Amino acid sequence: MKVKTILVSQPEPKMENSPYSKLIDKEKVKVDFRPFIHVEGVDAKEVRQQKIDLNNFTAIILTSRNAVDHFFRIAEEMRFKVPDSMKYFCQSEAVAYYLQKYVVYRKRKIYVGKMNFPDLVVLFKKYKDEKFLLPSSDSLKAIVPETLDKLGIDWTRGIFYKTVISDLSDLKEVYYDVLVFFSPSGIESLLKNFPDFEQNETRIAVFGNSTVKAATEAGLRCDIKAPTPETPSMTMALQKYINAANKK
Repeated sequence: MKVKTILVSQPEPKMENSPYSKLIDKEKVKVDFRPFIHVEGVDAKEVRQQKIDLNNFTAIILTSRNAVDHFFRIAEEMRFKVPDSMKYFCQSEAVAYYLQKYVVYRKRKIYVGKMNFPDLVVLFKKYKDEKFLLPSSDSLKAIVPETLDKLGIDWTRGIFYKTVISDLSDLKEVYYDVLVFFSPSGIESLLKNFPDFEQNETRIAVFGNSTVKAATEAGLRCDIKAPTPETPSMTMALQKYINAANKK
C-alpha cells in the first residue's frame, strides 16, 4: 500500500525548513498536523489547594517549555515577585533558551542538563541544600520522581497544568494512510475520540518505547517505529518506510 497522506498528531512546526517540509517536497506526500492533546493551565486557587507557597522555594526544576510558561503564569496570578536569587534547573538547552522569555539570562542562576532528566543529577548533588519546586502537568514520567527521591533532596511537585484530550470529531470521515504518534496520550486521544476505530490498512507510526507500549496494548499494529540507530528521528523513519512502500 502506497503512502500519500500522513496525519501528525502534533502542532505544525513553526520553522520554514522543517524536516516535514523536506519530506513533503521529496516524497510528494500530503502531511497534515493536528494536536491530539493540548495543555490547559490550572488556576492559582487549585495550586494553593496543593499547599504550595512559592515563597518556600529557592530553585525551580523546568522539564519543558510548558513548565516555564505555567510557572510564571502562576507566579503572576499569585502576585509573587520571583526573586533574582531564584535558581533554575533546566532539562535541556531548548528549555533554558526559552526561559529568556521571562528572565534576563545573564543575570540569573541557570543550570542546564544535556537532554534527559537524569543528566541533571550531577547539578542536583552540587546544590542539594536548595528547596526545589517541580512545576508539572498531571502526567509525569516516572523517572522524574524516582530520580529526585533517590537523591534525597528537598523537592515538591506542583501540578500547574493538565494534559487534555482534544476534540477530533471533525476528522470522523477523514482517512489517512499513516497516523503519527509521539506519546501514550496521543493514542488515548485517538481511542477516546474514535472508540470504534479499526486500523485496517492505516499505518501507525510511533515514537518512543512508551508510545509503542500504549499502541500495542490498545491492539494497534505499529508499522513504523522511531528512534532506532538507523532512523533516529520520526521523519527519517517515515522517509525510509515511504521509499519502500511507494516503490512497490
